[in-house]
Amino acid sequence: MFRLDADLQVYLHREPIDFRAGINNLVTLVEQSMQLAPFSRAVFAFHNRKRDRVKLLLYDRSGFWLMLKRLETDHFVWPRRQQSVMELTTEQLHWLLDGIDIDVVRRHPQRQYLHVD
Repeated sequence: MFRLDADLQVYLHREPIDFRAGINNLVTLVEQSMQLAPFSRAVFAFHNRKRDRVKLLLYDRSGFWLMLKRLETDHFVWPRRQQSVMELTTEQLHWLLDGIDIDVVRRHPQRQYLHVD
């Protein structure tokens, strides 16, 4: 399994796309629909209508990468937030790709203590 760098921005496109779309169409979608810069240090994630496929688009200084993951029997649990573009951490993206519903995953809040009792 590959791991993306932790400092990458991750953006999810909320609506399903036509999976015949290639790099050029996805770059146009990032610019026009998502209103983001496709050459930024970011990963852009897209899903199909059945949510059994995910495409990841990213730029690495010399060209674009287009990665596809297809599930045979399950589907990806896309977040249910109402934004047209959602921002995640790379850890959350890996969870999504592993089949975890990130809307129900909750971490303990980060605490700042002044002294030890």
